[in-house]
Parts: sequence; C-alpha cells; structure tokens
Amino acid sequence: MPEGDNIFRAARTLQKALGGKMVTGFETALAPLARVNDDAPIVGRTVERVESRGKWCLMFFSGDLILATHMRMSGSWHIYRTGDKWQIGRNHMRLAITCGDFQAVAFDVPIAEFHTARSLARHAEIARLGPDVLGTDFTVEKGRETLRSWAAAYPEDEVGNALLNQRVLAGLGNVYKSEVAFAAGVHPFRLLSTLSPRELRSLVDFASRYLRENVRDDAKGGRRTTHSMDREERLWVYGRHGQECRRCGALIMMRRQGLGARSTWWCPSCQPWVPAPGQSVEPPQGKERGPAAGPRNSR
Repeated sequence: MPEGDNIFRAARTLQKALGGKMVTGFETALAPLARVNDDAPIVGRTVERVESRGKWCLMFFSGDLILATHMRMSGSWHIYRTGDKWQIGRNHMRLAITCGDFQAVAFDVPIAEFHTARSLARHAEIARLGPDVLGTDFTVEKGRETLRSWAAAYPEDEVGNALLNQRVLAGLGNVYKSEVAFAAGVHPFRLLSTLSPRELRSLVDFASRYLRENVRDDAKGGRRTTHSMDREERLWVYGRHGQECRRCGALIMMRRQGLGARSTWWCPSCQPWVPAPGQSVEPPQGKERGPAAGPRNSR
C-alpha cells in the first residue's frame, strides 16, 4: 500500500502539472463520478490545488468540488503529455483529467469520490485522521501529544498497531511502522502503557524525520531510512526476516500483527522487550501468528 510519502509526492506532481489550470477534458469509468459530472460538469472548472492528507490525495476544483482518492494496495496516478500513449491499459483507467498540455490518469484507484467542503468535513475516515506527519502545521510535540492521548485511552494497544493507525498519526504505513520502531529502539509488540515520555517523543520524531527526508526533491533511489546509497541497504529491518541486523548482528525477526495480520519486523537486541504488569517476561517470538486483539486500525 502506498504510504504518506508516496501520496505526498503524487499530490506534488499533480499540483505542478494541473494546479491553477482549467480542466479541458474529463473521463471516468466510475458511475458515481460520472453522475456528478453529468449534473455539474468538471470541464471548465479550475484545479485550484492538489494536496495530500495522510494517505488521501485531495484535488480541489473551483465551485466547491473536491476529488478524494485513496490508492489502497493497487492504485496510482500517472501524468502524461496530452495525446501521449498511456503505459497502462485503458481497462485499468478509473478517471482522467486533462488540463491543456497535461493529462492526469488514475489507474486501478479503488476509492474515488467527489465531495463538497461540507461533506468532506463529515467523511468517515478523512475527518477522523490524526495529525498528518507531512502536514505544514505538523510538529513533533503535536504528534507526541496525540500518541500520548491514544496511549492513555488504549493502554493495551501495541506500538506497531498504534503507528499504523491513521487516527493517531496520518501517513505512516507498514514500512515506516517497522523502521520507526527500530530507530526509536522500541519493540513493536510492546503495550503503549510501557512507553516512557522519551520513547513517545522518539517514535514521533523518527516518523517525522523519515517521511520528510523521503519527500525531498533530491531524494532518489527509492525509500530509505539508513542513509546508505546502496540500494540493497536502504532499510533497517523491513523485509529482512532472518537477516543480520545492520547495527548489532542479531537476526531480524518477523511476526504478524493487528487485525489485518500485517507483517512487522524488528531486531530483538536493538529493540528490547519491556513487559507490562502481568505480561510474560519473555518477548514475542518471530513466528507467523494470527491477528492480535486491539482497536481496529483506521486506514
């Protein structure tokens, strides 16, 4: 699934190509969007701005119309010169927006909805998003306070689940969940109730640092958290089950976590286990297991 940095870059590219321009063509394979276009045509409107909000991409048109898209696992936005051949088959097209010389095409996007400002404010997911880690108004203190509040309300939630929950910090996905926990030295299966104020701040600090570093204009060669220029050494623990930790040499572990049974990676040495009262002093082992109990994650 694309994470907040992917969506931020997509929104930035869409803004550069379409921002401030009049729509000269609109096509969609989605009936709900077509009905809106029939009643209130998109052609002739201006693309006022495009921005990301967590894992959502929002395109604001003149006349109080907002296109909200979510990529889930399969979707993507592509930019073409108008008239150029698409790199993906037309049967994968969900909508295409043309503004003069440029055309933006959404392929395999599972969620695409038109909203007004009022309906967007009531959206079941968007309205409940936590602070956007890549938002212009985001601060580590704001993120730490949100995570602290969540920990107070759900002390038995696990760190990895909380980091992935968009109601806590918007924009983090499965890669950053594991990488941030590693960088902060926090075991991803620890209960939130075991975290110290310093650890809460460290988790948010690394979340902000990693996402911002990966959306810089000069960030190239794929997502990275290690600062290594070697493509094979870009990440600390994600996807490295059974391999040696780049810091200490211990073997990286992996276990399924949360209601979605998402894979979580960690180093058992660099991320020591801290049990809550009543918990086993033995840390979870790196085995395939069923979903753990806890609050449902909001995408």
